[in-house]
Amino acid sequence: MPPEPIFVFLDFDGVTHPWGEVEDFRCMPQIERVLRRNEETRVVITSDWRTLFSEHKLAARFAEDLRSRVVGVTPHLVPRKGGDLHGLREREARQWLAQTGHEGAPWLAVDDAPGNWLTRSRLVLTDFKRGFTEEDAVAMNRLIERLRNADEGLEEHPLRNALWA
Repeated sequence: MPPEPIFVFLDFDGVTHPWGEVEDFRCMPQIERVLRRNEETRVVITSDWRTLFSEHKLAARFAEDLRSRVVGVTPHLVPRKGGDLHGLREREARQWLAQTGHEGAPWLAVDDAPGNWLTRSRLVLTDFKRGFTEEDAVAMNRLIERLRNADEGLEEHPLRNALWA
């Protein structure tokens, strides 16, 4: 029986390349190494790029052997007021999980903006000036291992995680 998928909610700007620089996806090979090492990972795009490009075009940013592991893009929720921005990407991710029948599935996020995610224990936070680094790869591999082993340290306490992050 194949292992349960672990969903990786992935941002682009500030992750796959430094934010505000050439959008050359220079950090993608590092991300792809982590994905290859962890065959149960499936990628869901959370980047604002999802509002500009089709899922097919976004998947084409990945190496050919990983494109089939890009399984979707999160819905685009429009905040009604400024306070709705806090945790918006996590709400979009949780909505995607629910809509696709994966509610309760293991997941993590890779993003450069901590305010997008309330459940900090599931966030690999990159430095927007550098993008995804070797240190981020180590953190992502550790988090995947914890998810794989259903580590109790990842329980769902978004508020606690937001306060103690």
